[in-house]
Amino acid sequence: MTIAVLPESLRPLVEQRLPEWLEPRWWRDPEMLVELAPQAEIGWFDLHEKAAALRGVELARGLRWLNSSYAGVDWMPLADFARRGVAVTCGSGLTSGQVAEFAVMTMLAIAKDYRAVVQAQARHEWLAVPPAVRDLAGSRALILGHGAIGQAIGRALQGFGVEVVPVRSRAGEGALGPDDWRGALGSFDWIVLALPGTPGTRGTIGAAELAAMHPQAVLVNFARADVVDQPALVEALSTGRIHAAVLDLTDPEPLPADHPLWQLENAHITMHLSGIPTPASQARAAERFLRNCARFRAGELLEAQVELGRGY
Repeated sequence: MTIAVLPESLRPLVEQRLPEWLEPRWWRDPEMLVELAPQAEIGWFDLHEKAAALRGVELARGLRWLNSSYAGVDWMPLADFARRGVAVTCGSGLTSGQVAEFAVMTMLAIAKDYRAVVQAQARHEWLAVPPAVRDLAGSRALILGHGAIGQAIGRALQGFGVEVVPVRSRAGEGALGPDDWRGALGSFDWIVLALPGTPGTRGTIGAAELAAMHPQAVLVNFARADVVDQPALVEALSTGRIHAAVLDLTDPEPLPADHPLWQLENAHITMHLSGIPTPASQARAAERFLRNCARFRAGELLEAQVELGRGY
């Protein structure tokens, strides 16, 4: 029998469908995860606070496969997994639709200044004209990071008539190459970040990139906080160098109450809420795990298996 240490929250979705060769041990809190981890050959250690999950990984010396519902794996010791021969699967694509909905929601909110509408309602004030008249239709969006989330955001924006230009490894067929996009920044209304968190993506948007954007540009970050130089962004927003920013990620999280980002009317902070599991995404995660159990048993490449050297 192969022992799998799995979250109690997913038990109703998978328990009756687990293969006969797998013996589950269920954890319901961080302490129980750490207690059970040394038994794990297969682990599913997802926790928002990562300390207990990382302790579990450290203790699980017999681990052969670690599964996660999180798309980002930059918090994991990937080099250690490579040395230990541990396969890692991530949540790539599981929440791409809901993240895309969040992205479009925030972009529409900025285009129409929906914040001002809500504030007027709270004051019982009837607005005679809309507070903003920007349209998504006819605007241009640059998508940096063309994985499952970036593609889902692009598809959603195209439905609103946005011209979507992704950045790919090679230019062509409506895409810019990795050496081309910086020179074209000034031609985009929306710069959407959906990059994985790796050493190579850190600081992708810094002071020079912000200076190259046109004054009505909006930066939309659903990638990782360190993809953006946050102090440079605060400066750009404070001085009106760019129109606004949507930040699902900040550094640190939670953002301290006295942080300058809270004070900026043109900073729209969505508190890393976009990828929080929903019942639908949890069901997709359970289905993928069950499919991967069969692949693991057969010694096949797993669905959404992370390339440990690349970090995604």
